Amino acid sequence: MDPVKLRKWKLRRKCPEASQINQLSRKLDIQNLTAQILLFRGITTVEQGVEFLQAKLSALPDPALLPDMTVACIRLEQALAQGEKIAVHGDYDVDGITGCALLVETLRALGGEVEYHIPLRLKDGYGLSADAIRQAKVNGCSIVLSVDCGVSAQAEGDLAAELGLDLIITDHHQPPDKLPACLALINPHLSSNRFPWIELAGVGVAFFLLVGLRRRLRENGYFSARNEPDLRRGLDLVALGTIADIVPLGGVNRILVRNGLQLLDTGVRPGIAALKWVAEVKQVSSGTVGFRLAPRLNAAGRLEDAALGVKLLLSEDLQEANPLAELLDGFNRERQKIEQKTLVEAISLVEEPNRPQRYSIVLASKNWHSGVIGIVASRLVERYHRPTVLIALEDGQGKGSARSITNFNLYQALRESAESLAGFGGHAMAAGLAIKEENLEDFIADFEQVAADRLRSEELLPVLSHDGEVTISNFTLPLLRELETLNPFGAGNPQPTFISRDCQIYLPRILADKHLKFDVEQQGSRVGCIAFGQAKKIDQLDGKVDLLYRPGINQWRGKESIQLQVMDMCASKTKNDD
Repeated sequence: MDPVKLRKWKLRRKCPEASQINQLSRKLDIQNLTAQILLFRGITTVEQGVEFLQAKLSALPDPALLPDMTVACIRLEQALAQGEKIAVHGDYDVDGITGCALLVETLRALGGEVEYHIPLRLKDGYGLSADAIRQAKVNGCSIVLSVDCGVSAQAEGDLAAELGLDLIITDHHQPPDKLPACLALINPHLSSNRFPWIELAGVGVAFFLLVGLRRRLRENGYFSARNEPDLRRGLDLVALGTIADIVPLGGVNRILVRNGLQLLDTGVRPGIAALKWVAEVKQVSSGTVGFRLAPRLNAAGRLEDAALGVKLLLSEDLQEANPLAELLDGFNRERQKIEQKTLVEAISLVEEPNRPQRYSIVLASKNWHSGVIGIVASRLVERYHRPTVLIALEDGQGKGSARSITNFNLYQALRESAESLAGFGGHAMAAGLAIKEENLEDFIADFEQVAADRLRSEELLPVLSHDGEVTISNFTLPLLRELETLNPFGAGNPQPTFISRDCQIYLPRILADKHLKFDVEQQGSRVGCIAFGQAKKIDQLDGKVDLLYRPGINQWRGKESIQLQVMDMCASKTKNDD
């Protein structure tokens, strides 16, 4: 199978009427291009526009709209009042780490006696740990409170009940047909949910539990003799986990992340300040969180013990935080080496001569580390644009990580292939699974059949969405500053992307052996461009080209200038846009 080289350029959605653009522009006091972008993101009314642009915490929905919220808050209130011990059970990714830290920190600030557990990826696997539940009982806990896991934990739910522990599950993964026995199950994907935004991260669900609990405590006079914690101080953790989990950054998530990014940028939390230092991050954005901060927190769970990440985030001074951050940075460098080796091996398997063309990629190896296969699966999806499952085999057992493409629901596909699996869970775009090695061939055949049935051949061509065709002269520094107010960008709120045609290239050169830098001129307007990772395309810069790009502001030696980050390009005679 060869890498995908062509990409289809597609308008994000049907272009709105000029009258609709003008009206929104006028009433929100924004430029027409900004109004057009908002309309492309489904923001059609002035009220929606104001809420999106302001992103005020006061616009957050009532936590009581989440399933079982009241039951959970009543039980936690009782535990705090009676001094009962609470065990928080997180997960080993950034969402689970930040959610665990948030719950532990806040419940302790409320006067609670709290311990925590993060499972070991290689030893315990994903989800609630039976050993951790037993240990919570031994340690005198009366409540086990999960975050980012538990919705599929039927056996562990039964165990908690058998031991006399009250289990409160907070999760955001897709629920199975049979739910675990527990005191409360807070998950926006349940049929009983009334919360208006279902795409919360696990840390987001945990945050709303704390909001609901604080409100109940406030109403019942709990703070008459103690200080009331400011829950806004935990929004840095919420933003970190939400961005890392790649949930849509619209609606409620946008409010949480936009406010949390401000805290991340100031670095008031010692653990965050130390993490920014080792990652060489001076200004925090959703991009630096996703590509610089989150991978270092993730590295602990991938190679060692993710509880180190919780310990870092809970650190109260830099003397404790700095060595932990340096340790995580070292794990991240080791992870990168293992990841690169795994990627090379996986590519060699996919591109074997005479390997048949398939709608899916499923690979397994005894040489692979289960902590990096999810990242490598994502790299393969980028390279081949196929739903991909990588499985690390050991002693006849396999742990798999899967990543998907648009229009292919991974969770549903695994559900239809479940006869060959020992277990699975996750989302539409990312999932994990367990399998016996002896069932591997059956699973490969089943998964490929599902992919062949669900995907049309044209859906195997990557699509690059954009916000319309413009001339370069439209861009000014004030307009670009206004576009930056649409931050944070990410899943569900993509960075504004445009097309300009019939552009003349000047001064093309290669940077660091892999990037392209050049100037482009269109209708007398000339700006600088950068094309990351596209050095091999330098021979294509002959004659006029069409560009698909993200406009931005480049700062160099105190001066600002317009710069286009080129995502794709083609000869002007080739029009690959719908």
